[in-house]
Amino acid sequence: MLFKGFMLEGLYQTLRADGIVPAWTMMIFIVLCIAAGYFLGSLNFAVMLSNKRYHDDIRNHGSGNGGTTNMLRTFGRLAAVMTFVGDIVKGMVAVLIGSALLGLTFGGHMAAFFCMLGHMFPIFYKFKGGKGVATSIGAIFLLSPFVALIMILVFAIIVIGTKYVSLGSIMAALIYPVLLYRVNLIQDEASWFVANNIGWGFDIIFAFLMMVMVVFMHRENIKRLLAGKESKISFKKKNKGEEDGK
Repeated sequence: MLFKGFMLEGLYQTLRADGIVPAWTMMIFIVLCIAAGYFLGSLNFAVMLSNKRYHDDIRNHGSGNGGTTNMLRTFGRLAAVMTFVGDIVKGMVAVLIGSALLGLTFGGHMAAFFCMLGHMFPIFYKFKGGKGVATSIGAIFLLSPFVALIMILVFAIIVIGTKYVSLGSIMAALIYPVLLYRVNLIQDEASWFVANNIGWGFDIIFAFLMMVMVVFMHRENIKRLLAGKESKISFKKKNKGEEDGK
C-alpha cells in the first residue's frame, strides 16, 4: 500500500508535502520525466534487433517502418515477438519512472507520451522510428489496465475480421481518450485525484495527444485504406515485399 501510494503521488508530491522542496523544483521533475520517456522511447528495438541479429536495417525493407509488423513481414515471428515485447517493456518502464517522479496521473502519462514520441522520432536513429502502437499499449497497461484490455480487444476484433493491422491500430487509438474519460467517471476518481495527486485532468490531455500522434503516423495507411490498396497481414509466412500498418 505504501508503494502504491508513492507511485500514485510521486516523489515530488511526497517531498513537497513534507516541506522539503520548493515549488519551483517541479520544473526539474518535469524535465526528468520528459527526458527519461523520450530517451527510453528512442531505444528502437526493431532497428537494434535487425542490426545486431540480422545485420540489416529494418527500415530498408517493406514500409521502412521500425515496428513490429514490418519485423514480422521481413524477418518472421520471432523477430516480431522480440520487438513487440521490447517496445511494450520500455513503455512500462517510462510510466514507472514518470509515476515515481510526479505521480501516475501527471508524470506517468507525460513520460508515456514522450516515450511514444521517442519511439516515433528516435534521436539515436536519425529520428526515423516506428508508429508507437506497441509502446503506447505497454504504457497504457500500467496507466489504466482496463482501458488497455478494451483497446486490445477492439484491435484484435478488427485485425481478425479485416486483416488490416493499421485499421485496428487507428481504431484502438481513436477510442483511447474517450475510454479513459468514461472509466474515470465510472470509477469516480476525480475527487480523489484532486485531493491527493497533481495534474488531474492531464491524463485525458496526454491520452488525446497520444491518439492524435498515432493516427498522424498512420496517415499513409489511411490513404491506402481509402484507396483499397492497404496490405493485409498474414501470420503464415514472412513476406519481405509488403508494407506494414504498425
